[in-house]
Amino acid sequence: MHLRVVILALGIMTALLGAAMIPCWLLDVADGRDEWPVFAASATMLLLFGGGLIVLSGGRPERTGAREAFLLTVLVWVVLPAMAAIPFMGIGMSFTDAMFESISGLTTTGSTVMSGLDNQPRGILLWRAILQWFGGIGIIVTAIAILPMLRVGGMQLFQLESSDVSGKFVPRIGEVSAQIGMIYLFISIACAATYMLCGMNAFEAIAHAMTTVAAGGYSTYDASFGAFYETAAVPAAIFFMIIAGLPFSLLALALIHGRVKPLISDPQPRLFMGLILGITFTVFILRLLADQDYVVISPINGFIETMFNVVSVMTGTGYATVPYDGWGEPIVMIFLITIFLGGCAGSAACGIKMFRLEITFRAVLAHAQQMISPHRVVRIRYGGKVIDNDTLQSVMVFVFLYLATFIVAAILLSLTGEDPLTAISGAATSVSNVGPGLGPEIGPASTFGGLTDRGKWICAIAMLLGRLEFTAVFVLMTQRFWRG
Repeated sequence: MHLRVVILALGIMTALLGAAMIPCWLLDVADGRDEWPVFAASATMLLLFGGGLIVLSGGRPERTGAREAFLLTVLVWVVLPAMAAIPFMGIGMSFTDAMFESISGLTTTGSTVMSGLDNQPRGILLWRAILQWFGGIGIIVTAIAILPMLRVGGMQLFQLESSDVSGKFVPRIGEVSAQIGMIYLFISIACAATYMLCGMNAFEAIAHAMTTVAAGGYSTYDASFGAFYETAAVPAAIFFMIIAGLPFSLLALALIHGRVKPLISDPQPRLFMGLILGITFTVFILRLLADQDYVVISPINGFIETMFNVVSVMTGTGYATVPYDGWGEPIVMIFLITIFLGGCAGSAACGIKMFRLEITFRAVLAHAQQMISPHRVVRIRYGGKVIDNDTLQSVMVFVFLYLATFIVAAILLSLTGEDPLTAISGAATSVSNVGPGLGPEIGPASTFGGLTDRGKWICAIAMLLGRLEFTAVFVLMTQRFWRG
């Protein structure tokens, strides 16, 4: 195995993480906060360590293949959270809490153990936002440039042209990252500018833009987006959360190359928008039937509030304007199902993803047709193309691992003493990288701070598995991988 490219990539990512701490350091200095040495020391440490890894690698990538790509993909999402946790420990958080917050940030899950955010130093609040923004672009590049090459979870459907793995792994990532990075930065700036026009101050706008475009959900307030309740920022956030759930490769084609047709004709955005509207109308009607005062008094605001929380949960952003888990049991069950759905492949969103939902549905339908007519040949199509057995198997394996991880995590959480709703929703929101769970302990009005340390680690591991698309991790557990 050629490890130099892995060491080089880890060195670059570590150095970038250290450089990202500098604005937090300067902000705390400007605010006169005593916590600024935490970021000064952390940034210096990571820059030196990252630079050392780059020198150790020789500074030049070698010819690489799938094994190096698998190893790098997993190591990046395991090593970087440990580095990113240093500032949290520097302000007095325990190792478990710091790792939980760091993993939740970089995986853009948005679950938090922190409270009293309104009074926290702006440096640490900015760091949380930077972690999610940093993780968001990493997730998009992984989904577009790496996972298709590794044929993980059916992502080979979205393999780019001329993406032969051998000897082209690093150049391919650089090529894809440049285009996606431009779009990601442009949308982030547009989101921040829009938030400022909607009444947020500059710091609030930048921090929330970072976590919106990354589909992360970290806020600078304990009330989350409820701090901007009944302002124009709420519909603006709905728009940008939907953008974050769309395929960034298609957004790049539309915004850079002027090719809008692929974005319109692709089956993923259509299903994505259809589910958002269908779930929103269903929840809103149930709220009307329940005669909830707010909805009856102001149905327009009630619909916007409903759509905001549906989009936030479905994309995995995890913002909340109100405790939606108090809207009644039928609505709570709908939100629990919505947690699993996710956005489009190649987006910042989480979950099972639209293409896997459609392929799974079509596979079930095809099996039912064959049971009725055993001699009938039924081909499964997606986007007008026949799905080959390799892709279908890859999707089915992903769905199985997804559900199996959720079930195991829920059982383990229940064994720590959590009630059924907390255990089930905690496992679901962690493996789906959504953020808040349901119920009084980890719901939208609460944090994960009340979980035991074991419970926090169970959720953190589930977050990593969900963000790594499961298969990449389990491949590293096989003897054949290490034997070559």
